[in-house]
Amino acid sequence: MTTEAWQERLITQAPALRVHLIGIGGAGLSAIATVLIEMGVTVSGSDRQPSAATQRLTERGVQVIIGQRAENLTELAPEQRPDVVLISSAVDAHNPERVAAETLGIPVVKRDVFLPALLANRRLVAVAGTHGKTTTTAMIVQALRGGGIDCGYIIGADVPGFGSGAAGSAAEFVLEADEYDRMFLGLHPSIAVITNVEWDHPDCYPTPASFRRAFMQFTETVDRNGLIVACIDDEGVRQVLAYAPTRGPRAITYGLSESADLRAVDVRSLPGLGMEANLIWWNAPEGRLEIAVPGVHNVRNALAALAVGVSCGVSIDAAVTALRAYRGSARRFEWKGEVGGITVIDDYAHHPTEIEATLAAARRRYPDRRIWAIFQPHTFSRTRRMLYRMGESFEAVDQVIVTDIYAAREQDDGSIHARELAAASAHPAIQYIGALRAVADYLADHVTPGDVVITLGAGDGYKVGEWLLETLAEKN
Repeated sequence: MTTEAWQERLITQAPALRVHLIGIGGAGLSAIATVLIEMGVTVSGSDRQPSAATQRLTERGVQVIIGQRAENLTELAPEQRPDVVLISSAVDAHNPERVAAETLGIPVVKRDVFLPALLANRRLVAVAGTHGKTTTTAMIVQALRGGGIDCGYIIGADVPGFGSGAAGSAAEFVLEADEYDRMFLGLHPSIAVITNVEWDHPDCYPTPASFRRAFMQFTETVDRNGLIVACIDDEGVRQVLAYAPTRGPRAITYGLSESADLRAVDVRSLPGLGMEANLIWWNAPEGRLEIAVPGVHNVRNALAALAVGVSCGVSIDAAVTALRAYRGSARRFEWKGEVGGITVIDDYAHHPTEIEATLAAARRRYPDRRIWAIFQPHTFSRTRRMLYRMGESFEAVDQVIVTDIYAAREQDDGSIHARELAAASAHPAIQYIGALRAVADYLADHVTPGDVVITLGAGDGYKVGEWLLETLAEKN
C-alpha cells in the first residue's frame, strides 16, 4: 500500500486498516495505539521487553510481540500484513523488524508523518516546550473534559483517570508535541502552547540557536486563524514570539509577569502538595486558582490549561473547578510510598532546569526534612554538554547520589562518565554510585526516619525507590 493510500484510509477511518507499531510499549506509541484501537483500526506491535503498557494493550486485544525480529512480519500471510508500520525515534535503520517491513514494501514512518493523517479532521491543540509538556497537556485535558468537551488526547505519561490516550468524540484533540527529532514540525495545530524554550537534545540540536529556530518554525505551522498560548515569563518564548508572523495566529500570553494577558499573583503554597494564586486576565480579577500539585512551575502549567480551556469554550470557573481535581501524572513528583518514616518520590526531571524546579518544590513541601536526590543522567550527549549546569542543580537538597548514565538511544563513546558530573558539582555531599541496585542498598543502610528520597531522571532510575521501599518493608 502506498503512503497516500494508507493516509487516506486513516483520514476517512476506513475499516480494516492495519497498523503495526515497533516500540509499542513506549509512552508515545502506546498512547497512539490506544487512540487507534478506539477508532476501530486493527493494531499490532512489538517491543524489546514487556511492560505495564504492553500488558494494557494486550488486554485490549492488541497482538503485542516481545522481541523485534524480521519474522514478526515476514511470517505473516500477505493479507495479514500491516498497511503501515509506525516506529519510534529509538528504532534505528538496522532494526530487523524495520528492515523486514521495508523489504516487503510496507511504508515505514515516524510520528511526524503519521500524526497529521491521524488528526486531519480534528481541532488540534499541540503542547510544546522544553519542560512541562506532559503536565500541561494533562491539565488541558482535565480542563476540557471537566468543562464538558470530550476531547481526544495523547499524553506522554499515564494520568490517573485518563490513562495516556483516547480518541474522544469532540472536535478537539490535545497532543503532547515532541520537539525531539523535529517531530512537532509535521503538525498543523489550531492552538499551539509553548511552555518554555530552553536548549535541550544536543544530539539533535547542536546549538541553542538551532533549538530556538525549530520553535520559530513550529509557530509557522499554526493555523493562520489559530492561537498561540505562550509563557511570557520565559526568555526563549519571548524570542520566539518576537519572530512569530505578525499576520499569523493571535497570541495569548500567561505567567507571573505583569505583562502577561493571563497572570497569577500572590502565589502561595498550600498545606500538603498544593499551590494557590489569584488570577488576573487582561487586568481584571478572575478568581482564585487552586491546584493539588507542588511548585510555581505547575502554577504556570495550570495557567496554560485555563487559557486553552477558555479558548475552546469552557468557562473560566468550570476550568478552575476542573483543575482542582488534577492529581498529577506518572513520574511527575509521584509519591511512591512511605515505610518507617522514609518517603520516596519519583520525578522525570532530567534537564538542569527541571531538576532545580522539582527539588525546589520538594524543599518547599518538606522544609525541615533531610532530602536525598538520586539522579540518573539521561544520554551521554546531554550530560557532556550540560555537565556544569547539572552540577549546580542540586542546591536545594542535603544529599546527592549520581548513578551511571542512561544511554537511551545513544552509544557510549567514552567521552563522558557520570563520575565527572559528581566531580564537577560544588555540592558538599554528592557522590557517585554507578549501579542502581547498589544505590538502593546504600540508601537502605543510611536513610533514617524523616528522610525524603527523590529519584530523578527519564530512564529506569525509579527502580531505586521501588527497591528501597521493598527493602525497608522487609526490615520493618
